[in-house]
Amino acid sequence: MRFPHEENLINKLVVIGLGLIGGSLAAGLKANGRCGEVIGIARRQDTCEQAKALGIVDRAYTSLSEVAAELGERDLIFIAVPTLAVARVFAEIKAVVSPQVTLTDGASVKGSVLAAAVEVFGEVPAQLVPGHPIAGSEKSGVTAARAELYRDHRVILTPTPETGQAHRDKVRRVWQSVGAEVLEMPVAEHDEVLAATSHLPHAIAYSLVDTLANDAENENIFRYAAGGFRDFTRIASSDPVMWHDIMRANRDSVLKALDLFSQNLAGLRQAIETEDSETLLGVFTRAKAARDHFTKMLAKQAYSNSMQDRELRFHLQPGGKVSGSIRVPGDKSVSHRAIMLGSLAEGVTEIEGFLEGEDALATLQAFRDMGVVIEGPSQGRVKVHGVGLHGLRPPPGPLYLGNSGTSMRLLAGLLAGQAFDVVLTGDESLSQRPMNRVAKPLGLMNAAIETGAGGVPPVKITGGRQLQGIDYTMPMASAQVKSSLLLAGLYAEGSTRVTEPAPTRDHTERMLAGFGYPVERRGATAELSGGGTLTAAAIDVPADISSAAFFMVAASIAPGSDLTLLHVGVNPTRIGVINILRLMGADLTLSNERVVGGEPVADIRVRYAPLQGIHVPPDQVPLAIDEFPVLFVAAACAQGETVLTGAQELRVKESDRIQAMADGLQVLGVRAAPTPDGIVIRGGEIGSGRVDSLGDHRIAMAFSIAALRAGGEIQIDNCANVATSFPGFAEIARGAGISLEVYDT
Repeated sequence: MRFPHEENLINKLVVIGLGLIGGSLAAGLKANGRCGEVIGIARRQDTCEQAKALGIVDRAYTSLSEVAAELGERDLIFIAVPTLAVARVFAEIKAVVSPQVTLTDGASVKGSVLAAAVEVFGEVPAQLVPGHPIAGSEKSGVTAARAELYRDHRVILTPTPETGQAHRDKVRRVWQSVGAEVLEMPVAEHDEVLAATSHLPHAIAYSLVDTLANDAENENIFRYAAGGFRDFTRIASSDPVMWHDIMRANRDSVLKALDLFSQNLAGLRQAIETEDSETLLGVFTRAKAARDHFTKMLAKQAYSNSMQDRELRFHLQPGGKVSGSIRVPGDKSVSHRAIMLGSLAEGVTEIEGFLEGEDALATLQAFRDMGVVIEGPSQGRVKVHGVGLHGLRPPPGPLYLGNSGTSMRLLAGLLAGQAFDVVLTGDESLSQRPMNRVAKPLGLMNAAIETGAGGVPPVKITGGRQLQGIDYTMPMASAQVKSSLLLAGLYAEGSTRVTEPAPTRDHTERMLAGFGYPVERRGATAELSGGGTLTAAAIDVPADISSAAFFMVAASIAPGSDLTLLHVGVNPTRIGVINILRLMGADLTLSNERVVGGEPVADIRVRYAPLQGIHVPPDQVPLAIDEFPVLFVAAACAQGETVLTGAQELRVKESDRIQAMADGLQVLGVRAAPTPDGIVIRGGEIGSGRVDSLGDHRIAMAFSIAALRAGGEIQIDNCANVATSFPGFAEIARGAGISLEVYDT
């Protein structure tokens, strides 16, 4: 919709080539009214008449010269002809069009477009903004044009250093006005990417249909072909002339992609011939995971990326209570380690209760990228075909770990002893988090590891180093640092001994023992020797106490609440939240206590009880470091003052959680004073307001719980990353009694 105060983006749009691509841009701009006039240029008069009759253009001609004199700096020419015809169009443009007119194109191969520009103009003219809309159909011609074709599709621009900024901005705005997402990419990279993702599939589809059409039994082959054949070969109905031109124009990149595909196809054939089950399963599981990820990217979801393209906002109505029985998702820490150790084990590890959240999926994908066959996840079930301690293969590129600091820090240790080089990267948030805390002690073990400036990612690891065991006393308590060094110790000569200043979660030590790897634990020290073997095991992941903590606090602060949390992990190094809530007067009861896969679990019943402010005992701080955001909400509902010290670690999480929570509580009318290593909160009434979670999942969930005691509606911005640790949070919260709605922003 165009509003009266909006000016036209451009005066005239001239589309040369009134097929699907050109006609759809013309139709889109006419529909949104952001263009003064749309003019079509086609070789045939009947196409011109058709385009006018369909309302796609205002005027149409068979020659650009008929309209060229009218064009100036507020006009745009879109070249939408077959790739090898672009040079002819450039020659016509050079002869009759002013250099002030912006030029762009829709060709699938950008290298040939630039070559044609240099051939015709003698250089790449400043007015040219090469582009490629990633949208289309097997249908062609002006009758296939659709005004909405580019909505929610990507358009790649490949400007050169010679491209004028004003021209570049104009083209970007035009594409955005028809609903496209505009990206930029170097020309060579574009042509290689498109050769693999578009040109190769078309070549295969054409070849397959041609092969079967020449089969003596082709009549029955096509008669009984199923939906998979139909879906895959749909693109073989595309315009043959266009694809003939594309294959010729992008010859080198297409040949490179075809050669790689041919090699992999030959490997698949050999696996089928030799009944190599492991290779077949590896190909099929990796392909399924990649295809599923592609589908989610198209839907603008993450693996569930930061990987998250959407922005979500939570709206919560005040009041209510929570009741019933719920089971929150599996423990993230245990899920990470189950994938890591299962991959390094001999044999097949079967995992139940795996957390299908973004962070754990990032770890899973990293090991797939290093050649591990992993089946699932499906409803929390995963099967990992271990490759042994020395069976990992070099990944095809950097390992992208999204928002997961656990993945990056633990993998840094595990990969320091491999024979290959690797780079670990993450999203914007992870790229600001400190990695020197693992890089420096790993360096003492003779690892070759580098971080970016300031000790942040990317983390670059050079392989082929013989690690040496060390005796390391950590300057600050951190389960991630301890685990990273112990995992590096698996590859080190001699013993690796890590001593922590305060207890931290011991999931790594417990799981190593569960996989048959000896770990000696004496007080604050964990020790192991390198050179052993991990043996596959069955893992039942308990419900994550960090996720359960939100609902423990919910039931504690909302009058009338009575909630039971099932199968929660109650590892002694993780129960700080239980201990602190009990010190505040919460009514928590543990029952059905048992040990599952080396991890203690229990059902936790929580009933409402008035809370009292406390000074948090220092020995409980490392046992509840991830749960403090929601414990701050409990403190806001308690009578009196709650004081936390010794928690400076909270300032270097996904956000500065001390400051983020203090800011949000103050917005809601709570007296909260941050300190360098903690916070002072005076309990009282919680009001209403709009809070920014800063993209931190735990901040978003904590303020969702605060709504139970709020005086009015609470709105929480930037909530997409809740999926990193607690997929399904909103649904579980609503089921328990919290009035929460999720909106796209």
